[in-house]
Amino acid sequence: MSDPDFTPAFIRTDWLTAAHGARLYYQYCPPQLSPHRTFVWLSGFRSDISGAKAQLVLEHALRRGDGALLVDYSGHGRSAGDFADGTISLWLADALAAIKALTQGPLILVGSSMGGWIALLAALRLPARIAGLALVAPAPDFTERLIWRAFPDEIRAAILRDGVYCRPSAYDPAPTPITRALIEDARQHLIMDNSIPIHAPVRILHGQQDPDVPWAQSLELVERLASTDVRLTLIKDGDHRLSRPEDLALLRLTLDPFIDNV
Repeated sequence: MSDPDFTPAFIRTDWLTAAHGARLYYQYCPPQLSPHRTFVWLSGFRSDISGAKAQLVLEHALRRGDGALLVDYSGHGRSAGDFADGTISLWLADALAAIKALTQGPLILVGSSMGGWIALLAALRLPARIAGLALVAPAPDFTERLIWRAFPDEIRAAILRDGVYCRPSAYDPAPTPITRALIEDARQHLIMDNSIPIHAPVRILHGQQDPDVPWAQSLELVERLASTDVRLTLIKDGDHRLSRPEDLALLRLTLDPFIDNV
């Protein structure tokens, strides 16, 4: 979605050191206008900030004078660390560390897939700063609902015995390590069995041809959220990534009300 006529404000690309020692790669531009809003992009499982949706959020925010922060979790993209060592706790801590170190003022969290779960967890920890959430095929509780429960008994037993199972990936030639630590750690972050006390506006996009995260889960998320300002848009022919030109255009339109109303 790069525009040759677009000259961005200063974007800092750098690394910060997380509490656990990993160097996290980020792109950041402070807000240019008041109020000092910052859009924070949170990527999915094994994804990074180089993707089309992340870069659209960066470009769109900067065009309007808003701040933007994109950060690769440890073990993702250009950040240090081994993906197989990662957990929801670790990646949430990475996101919060970047937010607290680099931003001030209202936040609009934009999360895709696992990043949607990270966005919800971050919003619960920073309620006074959250001006809105935009979620693309959000996958809260995916480790339990979509991985652990879907595995046959023999794979569950292998994970408990060996500590890891390498699952074939539809998006990467290398298999994805599903670790016992990932599954067990995530259980302290499950949010889909109770009301979710987030009161900010929430916008959700979900493709009905998503093979990874059932769109019905977003319907359930709408019911779980305490906010009364929640809208779900279903894309009948949309897949999980929602990265086609028409999907990106819809994401751009979804972000505009946050810019206009915050």
